[in-house]
Amino acid sequence: MPGDDVYDTYDRLISLLDTSSVDYRLIDHAPEGTTDAVCALRGHPASEAAKCIVLRVKVDRRTTRNVLAVVPGDRRVDLDAIRALYAARYVGFSDAETAERLARAIPGTVLPFSFDPELEVVADPDVVAQPRLYFNAARLDRSLCLSGADYQRLAKPRVEPIAGPAPE
Repeated sequence: MPGDDVYDTYDRLISLLDTSSVDYRLIDHAPEGTTDAVCALRGHPASEAAKCIVLRVKVDRRTTRNVLAVVPGDRRVDLDAIRALYAARYVGFSDAETAERLARAIPGTVLPFSFDPELEVVADPDVVAQPRLYFNAARLDRSLCLSGADYQRLAKPRVEPIAGPAPE
């Protein structure tokens, strides 16, 4: 696992927000990386959380793309929607090592932003429509809240319907 000294993702996020004059709020809480549990700690419904999943998208035999799928916390990533979006042969979850390297964060702390040119961000329309969007701020013990509109302006995700129904 990469150390904090290697990937200063939290500081980079805060710097981006501060230099962009975005209204945001930091929330300290007990260390937690699962969506339902951290939403309870932060005191909001899971629908207001950004769930971030790193995917491996095989477009053809020679072309693989890495995609950061961002969906509401109470939904799941629709792999078939991602497959159709990229006209891909295969879509699956990235292995942990690749996900950590590209997201520059450990599982449970992946931001809905990409600081790596190899990681494309695709966000569901329900994410950018949120008046308040919550996510772990590249740390298990600190979260961030900002508007979906500010998130969209700064992260510049490709906005596509990629969220499936809630997991059962």
